Amino acid sequence: MSTTTLSNRQYILKSRPEGLPDRSHFELREAPVREPGDGDVLVRTRYLSVDPTNRVWMSDMKQYMPPVFPGEVMRALGVGVVERSLHPDYRAGDLVSGLLGWQDYSVARPGDIALAPLPRLDAPLSAFLCPLHVSGGITAYVGLFDIAQPRAGETMVVSAAAGSVGSLAGQMGKIAGCRVVGIAGSDAGCRYVTEELGFDACINYRTEDVAEALGRACPDGIDIDFENVGGDILDTVLDKMNLNGRVTLCGLISTYNDKQPRPGPTRFPLILMQRLRVQGFVVLDHHARFAEAVEKIHGWMKAGKITWREHVVEGLENAPDALPMLFKPNKLGKLLVKVSE
Repeated sequence: MSTTTLSNRQYILKSRPEGLPDRSHFELREAPVREPGDGDVLVRTRYLSVDPTNRVWMSDMKQYMPPVFPGEVMRALGVGVVERSLHPDYRAGDLVSGLLGWQDYSVARPGDIALAPLPRLDAPLSAFLCPLHVSGGITAYVGLFDIAQPRAGETMVVSAAAGSVGSLAGQMGKIAGCRVVGIAGSDAGCRYVTEELGFDACINYRTEDVAEALGRACPDGIDIDFENVGGDILDTVLDKMNLNGRVTLCGLISTYNDKQPRPGPTRFPLILMQRLRVQGFVVLDHHARFAEAVEKIHGWMKAGKITWREHVVEGLENAPDALPMLFKPNKLGKLLVKVSE
């Protein structure tokens, strides 16, 4: 297969945002796809994952990976199909995941874009970017079972509960025998996690007094906080934590668009007084746990114990409009961009 007739649309990071990103921070370019060299694979993107970490990568700040620099293709996790391979471990037709970026095609050596074959499981392709991927279920699994180490009968709070990681972490908390209370940004999100996912309660932080609502929903205090939001939400939850409680720090999405560092957490002394264990984690550090996580999650999916929703934005051209949706309450479940059939 020759690439001479293939054209590649690419979104380039044009400038670093201060505040919420929008289309002005990206530039759409189109160019012929280059021919793969020895050891390269040509991958056609099928779906892109839209995650809070996309916003982190756009910032010039200390982080777990180098930031995306202006002039580079916007980084993103994705799944796709191998169209041509000059690498011995890949063949045309293989389904793969990796850092495919905001583009129609990727030509690279597998190690350069963290390319990996998808496991042969009975699941829709998009599931490999949510319950069966680091951008969803694997993060929830590691954050809960390795970091928080839940025990049956404990009370667990999950912020951003209607999102991709939070919705799965809460369901796993129920599997572990916990009482699970979600915090979400809309009544629809609260209904979703209680009525569809089986959370015991959910608090709408936009319309309720969170401290008062936590007191009602968690009468015995909080043992585990699966934290995806940070800011005022984290402060309020810390105030309700039990002795020897655990805080799994997965994300801080409420702060990612701040122009200046925000003070806090203001309830920091409670970490000492309540002997709390607060641990940040990046799921990529736990690669050895991925296979077990996928096996467990797939089993729970087949048994009907794990379910999920997808919010799919059609077309690569709409990727810049998808990213701000992460910071608004009108999205439930996993946010994806469908790039090709």
